[in-house]
Amino acid sequence: MSFKAAVITFPGSNCDRDMAVAIEAVSGEPVTRVWHRDSALPAGLDLIALPGGFSYGDYLRCGAMAAKSPIMRALVAEAHKGVAVLGVCNGFQVLTESGLLPGALMRNQGQRFICRTATLAVANTSSPFTHGFDKGEELRIPVAHHDGNYFADPATLDALEAEDRVAFRYADTAHGSLNGSQRNIAGVLSADGRVLGMMPHPERAIDPVAHPALGSDDGRRIFGNILKALVGA
Repeated sequence: MSFKAAVITFPGSNCDRDMAVAIEAVSGEPVTRVWHRDSALPAGLDLIALPGGFSYGDYLRCGAMAAKSPIMRALVAEAHKGVAVLGVCNGFQVLTESGLLPGALMRNQGQRFICRTATLAVANTSSPFTHGFDKGEELRIPVAHHDGNYFADPATLDALEAEDRVAFRYADTAHGSLNGSQRNIAGVLSADGRVLGMMPHPERAIDPVAHPALGSDDGRRIFGNILKALVGA
């Protein structure tokens, strides 16, 4: 098996090392770290990951400045060729700002930073990221964001539903929406299913030894799905 992944770092990224460690732990392969001012990506990548954090201090609009970084031109080109892309938290925001995913991430309902383990319901089971799950299966994945309120116009939301492009929804909503996201959307896929943006952090839920302390190792299963779908591991 040969699996090649790259993690991009922007000024203000703070989960880039976590993302690289998670991918390496599950794949057993080294991850290439790429700086945002680079203009090219390594050849033959199976996965490109955009990590969480506060790129450019979240000035202007979360992810808006990072989306204009030189490396994003190369990333968009690779995505259009079918290379898998995973954007987590700030990475999700960058993907919407770059136009690779529809919608926008706004301030949380209640204007509060949310940091806890969330319950997600699997909504799609056919993408490289989700094919190993059952529809409706619940996962426990940490969230840590202030701008995770997913918004799109009604026509876009209806299209996402009709095209099976909602990857995950927040399931622990008995007392209301976790952050105000429309239709409780926690993750969205591109039209070809090979780009995923999600607000929860799977890279923080990958260690089975730490499972009792951190609450879950369900994130490992997401990375395992990617590995199996892309290289058959």
